[in-house]
Amino acid sequence: MKTFLYRSIIGIFFGAFLAVIMTNSVVLFSGKEMLDGQLFLKNSLGSIFCGWFFTVTPLFFENTSLRLSQQTALHFVSVVILYFILAFGIEWVPFTVKSFLLAFGLFIVSYSVFWTSFYLYFRKQAKKLNEELQEL
Repeated sequence: MKTFLYRSIIGIFFGAFLAVIMTNSVVLFSGKEMLDGQLFLKNSLGSIFCGWFFTVTPLFFENTSLRLSQQTALHFVSVVILYFILAFGIEWVPFTVKSFLLAFGLFIVSYSVFWTSFYLYFRKQAKKLNEELQEL
């Protein structure tokens, strides 16, 4: 529970930070002097919620009673469901079949790249630790 709360706080702060960065980018690069308050609030809360569930759902990978394939499947399904409910709800992705398929395709590519990167990183770390243990 302590890990869940810690990651929740980190995710909320990271999502808020991204919301501020995105808002400042819009103001700086689009030349807009005024922002729509409702749109800002909706996007900021969406970014905060997104930051939260992207930092909490990796807890599936810490459940040692599950195989890696089960952990990945649970994580992927959780993240896809939460993200697309959020994305359709606050209109980051228009509610059409074409836009859903495009967003889902991009999501799968992004997920695959991140998953593979983390897998290779942790495999390298495990190999390094095993080598160090052999030297003892």
